[in-house]
Amino acid sequence: MILDPNEHIDPLRDAYHESFIDNPKHVELLAQRNTALLCIDLQYLDAARGCGVFADADASGVSPEAQEYYFDRLERLVLPGVRRLQDAFRHHGLEVIHTRIQSLTQDGRDRGKGHKRLKLLAAPGSREADFLEQVAPDPKYDEIVFNKTASGVFSSTNLHYVLNNLGVESLFVVGVYTNECVETTVRDACDLGYLVTVVEDCCATVTPELHEASLATLRDRYARVLTLKETLGIVDAAIPLVRSSV
Repeated sequence: MILDPNEHIDPLRDAYHESFIDNPKHVELLAQRNTALLCIDLQYLDAARGCGVFADADASGVSPEAQEYYFDRLERLVLPGVRRLQDAFRHHGLEVIHTRIQSLTQDGRDRGKGHKRLKLLAAPGSREADFLEQVAPDPKYDEIVFNKTASGVFSSTNLHYVLNNLGVESLFVVGVYTNECVETTVRDACDLGYLVTVVEDCCATVTPELHEASLATLRDRYARVLTLKETLGIVDAAIPLVRSSV
């Protein structure tokens, strides 16, 4: 059974809502272009049928039903939605930043201990490390890529340092898996002081229950949780505000 977000009652909701969700800085940072889109791990290792961890479907640990749900959601909803967001951010001159799982070495000896235990390896130049073409970095925009070998990109890269250099204080987050790398990144970003928005229909994991459980935890506490339609409307509305005032 899919969790009903309306049944998730957070006793601290009002306090967090004022600080993180209704904060007017969301709009200000968009208008000032101090906001970035962070696309998490949309690569062949973990987001393509018959590749990477799904190369041997039976050995992946994910049931055939869960795999079908996951890839159907990716192909039908997430990837087209992420591409629309990427195009919107590019159009408005906002940063589009990409993360992927990729080791520094071919044998992966530099990987985090968790990835070693999971035998998760995407070596430089491998198919597993390639981004899915539909949502890959666009060379025309000189987009930044962070390679990581842990669930959280903040704990395993210099992303925080680079975002500070870029003047980015607000993040819109999309990608996979909702309950792993996405949730870890959102929590870390919030703790580091970023205003965070999760675009719920641009994220996926292997079951709807895991997806909804993560969103229920993040919603109104660590991040705003919006739909693609809501996000596109907010982005398109915010940018002209600064144009009309100058």
